[in-house]
Amino acid sequence: MGLFDKLRGELIDIIEFLDNTQDTIVYRFERHNNEIKNNAKLIVREGQTAVFVNEGEIADTFTPGTYTLNTQNLPILTTLKGWKYGFNSPFKAEVYFVSTKNFIDQKWGTKNAIILSDNRFGMVEIRAFGMYSFKVTDAPVFIREIVGTNQTFSTEHIQEQLKSIIVTRFSDATGESNLPIETYAANLNELSEAIFGYMKDDFAAYGMDVTKFLIENISMPDEVKKEIFELSRLDKIDLDKLTKLKAAKAMEAAAENPSGTAGMGVGLGAGMAMANQMTQQMANQTQNNQNAQTTPPPLSGVVSYYVAVGGQQTGPFSKEGLVQLVEKQVLTKETLVWKQGLAGWVPAGGQPDLQDLWTVTPPPLPNV
Repeated sequence: MGLFDKLRGELIDIIEFLDNTQDTIVYRFERHNNEIKNNAKLIVREGQTAVFVNEGEIADTFTPGTYTLNTQNLPILTTLKGWKYGFNSPFKAEVYFVSTKNFIDQKWGTKNAIILSDNRFGMVEIRAFGMYSFKVTDAPVFIREIVGTNQTFSTEHIQEQLKSIIVTRFSDATGESNLPIETYAANLNELSEAIFGYMKDDFAAYGMDVTKFLIENISMPDEVKKEIFELSRLDKIDLDKLTKLKAAKAMEAAAENPSGTAGMGVGLGAGMAMANQMTQQMANQTQNNQNAQTTPPPLSGVVSYYVAVGGQQTGPFSKEGLVQLVEKQVLTKETLVWKQGLAGWVPAGGQPDLQDLWTVTPPPLPNV
């Protein structure tokens, strides 16, 4: 081996990045004056992409593998600068290693309460939190849009930006869903899927992809939760059975301690509960009786009869109306009639208050 070959071997570069953290997204490879030797070895591991930047311009991108850097593997850089000085090239290039793995278990949450309008409870404040996962899918776009000239870029640097996107989409999705607030807990998966779809384009604009999104909890003020719990119980409870059960327990407790003040109080409470129940039953019976009455009662002193004519019910008729029916021979003693108080239809001749209909003396004939 000659002196030149020995010198050449010592100057061969190895460009690689071994990440000993779990949150580094981008690392800029450090080299003195950013000089890269001809035939340097570039090692790109699985879950990485290497991006070469020359004078602020993205030049080449390398996927996982081992490369010998020369004019064949760096066509764009060759066009820009050329390798005219052999193994010790004078041009400078920055190498960025971009992690393309999934960054899992990223936390998100609402800093401030989100105000929503609910049909039952009006304006309500809610908060939410959960987790998401993402990865870089377009390394050049991510460097250009997010990283800039930072030497290292971790999940911490982008968390706030991604959280803002998520919270905005969460607010839109919950507002447009029109779901009753008490059903949010039962629809976390549906809301998660809706927001997951909304965020795809937002992440893609930065060269990223959201791979998973979950809402773990949606919380609301304690007073609203209390109202929701009470309403849900009322929907499930048989109030009549509950009242009877409480009354029975109260009487049992009073019987065990009839002379004590506590027993008196419990007994009084049971008595009041039973009285309230009886009052309600009486009110219901009165209402039923009122509803059952289909016709108004007759005026005092006025007798009204219904008359069966040709198999049809007619009337009611006052006494004067009945006289006219007798004159027209529509009403006879055998005609069926009915008035309030009778159990059924009866012949008119059997009614004492109608006897005078057939004993009326006709007026005298005119003188002929």
